[in-house]
Amino acid sequence: MYTEKLIDHFNNPRNVGCLNDADGTGTIGDPDCGDFIRIYIRVKGDRLSEVVFEACGCPASIATTSVLTELAEGKTLDQAFAISEMDIVRALNGLPDPKIHCSNLGAAALRQAILYYRKKLKEK
Repeated sequence: MYTEKLIDHFNNPRNVGCLNDADGTGTIGDPDCGDFIRIYIRVKGDRLSEVVFEACGCPASIATTSVLTELAEGKTLDQAFAISEMDIVRALNGLPDPKIHCSNLGAAALRQAILYYRKKLKEK
């Protein structure tokens, strides 16, 4: 059902943690009743220098968010914002159809974090 790469990212998620001084954060879901993802970003110049996450959810939501952090780190804000759900699925060598929606969570949280960062810049 799950690819070896997905199982690896679930068992050994990359970039897990919290950035207390994050430049942007994005949160999707509800920690009290289901899948929950929070993404923290640090920006240097116009690039994501660090992307970390906290998650509570199924193996697919944790693995998709883990691989998303690897895809996003080092990218420009526009490039990271454009990472699609299918980019995440391809990076994991596939995802069962009933779990495709899990790939939406991390990507949506990352977009929120980038929008939050851009809003803070405009307010300065």
